[in-house]
Amino acid sequence: MAKPVVAIVGRPNVGKSTLFNKLIGERRAIVEDTPGVTRDRIYGEVEWRGKILTVIDTGGIEPKTDDIILKKMRQQAQIAIETADVIIFMCDIRTGLLADDMDIAIMLKKSGKPVVPVINKADRIGDVAPEFYEFYELGFDIDPIAISSLHGSGSGDVLDAVLEALPDFEAEEKDEDIISVAVIGKPNAGKSSLVNKILGDERCIVSDMPGTTRDAIDTYFENAHGKYNFIDTAGIRRSSRVEDRIEKVSVLRAKMAVDRADVCLIMIDASEGITEQDEKIAGIAHEAGKASIICLNKWDSIEKDNSTTNEMTKDVYTHLSYMEYAPLMFISAKTGQRVDKLFEQINYVNLQSKMRVSTGMLNDVLADAVQRVQPPSDKGRRLKIYYMTQTSVAPPTFVIFCNNAELFHFSYQRYIENQIRQTFGFRGTPIKMIIRQKGENEDNF
Repeated sequence: MAKPVVAIVGRPNVGKSTLFNKLIGERRAIVEDTPGVTRDRIYGEVEWRGKILTVIDTGGIEPKTDDIILKKMRQQAQIAIETADVIIFMCDIRTGLLADDMDIAIMLKKSGKPVVPVINKADRIGDVAPEFYEFYELGFDIDPIAISSLHGSGSGDVLDAVLEALPDFEAEEKDEDIISVAVIGKPNAGKSSLVNKILGDERCIVSDMPGTTRDAIDTYFENAHGKYNFIDTAGIRRSSRVEDRIEKVSVLRAKMAVDRADVCLIMIDASEGITEQDEKIAGIAHEAGKASIICLNKWDSIEKDNSTTNEMTKDVYTHLSYMEYAPLMFISAKTGQRVDKLFEQINYVNLQSKMRVSTGMLNDVLADAVQRVQPPSDKGRRLKIYYMTQTSVAPPTFVIFCNNAELFHFSYQRYIENQIRQTFGFRGTPIKMIIRQKGENEDNF
């Protein structure tokens, strides 16, 4: 289930970044009294009443301006509004209701999104100034909420209102037969070309110019192998290379696409080889715990001999050593080479990521592994492993109880993981291991 997205918008210097920092619990946004400090989209997460929300802090909106930077900021805010499920519209009680506030309100109403009007700098919560009531003129369905983002007062009321305004996500039950597949990679790696080849038409714009795909585009597709939702994402560049501010939102959307995907196709340009950016992009899928397939694209353009495939395979897994579990496919989105074979692999790694193993079978493997290689010891204290159980899937997550978590070195965790993989497979999916000392948080599992 995708996380709901909440965008904080408003004029410059009304306290958007201060509220954002309060909500996410850390000082990620720069807070200054100078208008225009926040130019790019900053995002974080907040958990409220059991629901996790993605919150986007936006730059101040100047509805009428010829300043190029302010125009860019307005474009950024507009994209954040389009991305959001609910909008927090902030105004400043000290300046009162301004014409710019009314202009922004008109823009928000045109979006059709639920809007929570928030009146900031009302330091006397519960005894607000008479000026507060003029903000009812904004004309939103939800009543204005008085807050002080500096002190955090009223922020809980804002989150309550956001949850009330959210579309009924729980009612949107996902068809369990549909596999969501995010196609990720650097710009110009062939992501849109692959989706177009699969769909058999020009559903996504294809261009040699990096950055053509701005949004994560969802397309339903069904064939003899099953039902799929392909998500074509914007190319992910290094942050220092992202000069176009709209592209930063594209990167956010690509990361969000990974978050709601079942399987990730990591597109790599075979003509360029593995780059540092490819490693970082693959790491996004790995850290998100997603089943993944590494697709070496443009294989048709490579001059080959008898050793080319083996050398390229070795090079890929040398650079992506943390993803040795992911299958590698040599494809050409342009010619369609091996594209039809992708569906079998997508189905396979999706099932592997959702596989469960009984506690009894796991502990048989654990006992055999411990007998083969003794657990590490330190200063006369030896690690004792009591038992292991699987607690969740996608990614498969295992909790191991022992006598001392500090003695459970990473190398021995990797050894146990390898034994699990050798016995049960889990091909194409990361494995998460949680080490607990006996008695610690045991009731949670």
